[in-house]
Amino acid sequence: RVLLLWTLDPAERDAALANEATKRWTSSNQVLMEIACTRSSNELLLARQAYHARFKKSLEEDVAHHTSGDFRKLLFPLVSSYRYDGDEVNMTLAKSEAKMLHEKISNKAYSDEELMRILATRSKAQINATLNQYKNEFGNDINKDLKADPNDEFLTLLRATVKCLTRPEKYFEKVLRLAINKRGTNEGALTRVVATRAEIDMKLIKDEYQRRNSIPLDRAIVKDTDG
Repeated sequence: RVLLLWTLDPAERDAALANEATKRWTSSNQVLMEIACTRSSNELLLARQAYHARFKKSLEEDVAHHTSGDFRKLLFPLVSSYRYDGDEVNMTLAKSEAKMLHEKISNKAYSDEELMRILATRSKAQINATLNQYKNEFGNDINKDLKADPNDEFLTLLRATVKCLTRPEKYFEKVLRLAINKRGTNEGALTRVVATRAEIDMKLIKDEYQRRNSIPLDRAIVKDTDG
């Protein structure tokens, strides 16, 4: 499977992974969010074009069809998005949106349209500035405030979205840790991360893995797999 993924160009690979994810949609499935949030705007656009060419329909159409409720409210705008990729940041906006996010989260309005809008449309630099402002002003990391109910699958996806947009290496470290530290390896997650990140940020992910688990990632994989 890893070879099959590896032989595809990145846009084709993302299209194939996204199509699999829509077909086998479960609320704990983070693949669509991962593709939408860790690719650049152009990479996501290319993935959507590859999806058109390969499956004769749009990714947005499939996501809207296969998801519902709060999950659709978040995932549909994420996969449809074309964010500004630059480093420009508006601090006044960051302050006002941090305040607004805090209000929504305090009121448990986790799927509020404004909250979805910020996560789906703002540039990653702007989101980082807003969330730093959030932490400075309200004392907590936003993901801590989103842990109100650890069993709520929508909140789990929301926290993963924030992590993907701000610290993708931390997100991927966790996916790998969960894939290889349980009884039986989760080959799907392991092969997906290795194939999609090998040429992008694997060095950062490996550093994060070693920092977090005190064992090099390659050694952990060798220990957990065979053949």
